[in-house]
Amino acid sequence: MSENEHQLSLFGDSPAEAPATVCKEHIPTDGTLAIAPGTYDNLAQLNDHCQRCQRCGLAATRTQAVVSRGNPQAPIVIIGEGPGQQEDERGLPFVGRSGELLENILASVNFDTDKDIYICNVVKCRPPGNRNPNPKEIEACKPYLLEQIRLVNPKVILMTGAVAVKTLLKEKRGITKIRGQWFEWENRLCMPIFHPAYLLRNPSRETGKPKWLTWQDMQAVRAKVEELGAL
Repeated sequence: MSENEHQLSLFGDSPAEAPATVCKEHIPTDGTLAIAPGTYDNLAQLNDHCQRCQRCGLAATRTQAVVSRGNPQAPIVIIGEGPGQQEDERGLPFVGRSGELLENILASVNFDTDKDIYICNVVKCRPPGNRNPNPKEIEACKPYLLEQIRLVNPKVILMTGAVAVKTLLKEKRGITKIRGQWFEWENRLCMPIFHPAYLLRNPSRETGKPKWLTWQDMQAVRAKVEELGAL
C-alpha cells in the first residue's frame, strides 16, 4: 500500500467506504430506505413523492395521500394524526366537522388559515376504519413530516392529540396533563392541544372543560406568535 493509500485508509475517505447514493425516485417505493434531512428541495417535490409513496401498508387502501393545506410559509404548523374518510376523499387534512371546528378555533383568535397556518398529519394515508396509525406506519411516514417542518420553517408547532405529541416529543404523559404547555423541540416552540374531534365529543363551554381550556391555549398561542414577531 502506498503512503497516500495508507492515509486514505486511516481517515476513512476511501471510495469503498463512501455511503451509497440513493436516487430520490426510489425513496417512496421502499420503506426500508431512509429519507435524510434535506432530501427535498421544495414542498411540491415532497407532495409528488407522497402521492406515489409505498413505504407502508396504508398505501394499498388509500384513495389519495393527504399531504397538507394552508400557507407553506406560515409561522404556525398544526399537526394531526392522520386522514379520515372525508380527508382521504378530498385530499386535504382537517375537513368535515373537525375541520370546521378547527377553522372556528383559529378564527376566534384571528388566525387566517390561508395566511398564518400550515396543516398536515403524522401519516399521509388514511388508516382503515380511522384507527390510530401503528408505530411502523408512523416511522415510515415520519421523515415526510420532518421535511415538511424543515421546509415550512415555522415559529410555532401545535400538536393536536396524543399521536402527534408522541411522534415529536416522545412524551408519555396524556394530552390532558400537558395540553397548553410549551415544549422545545429542535429549537422550535411546540404546544400540545386537544384534537378537534375530541372537542366535538365534549362540546361544553363551561369553565375548566376541554373547549374552555382550548380557548385559553389558543390565546396563549396568539400572544406567543405576536411576541415572536411572526405576524
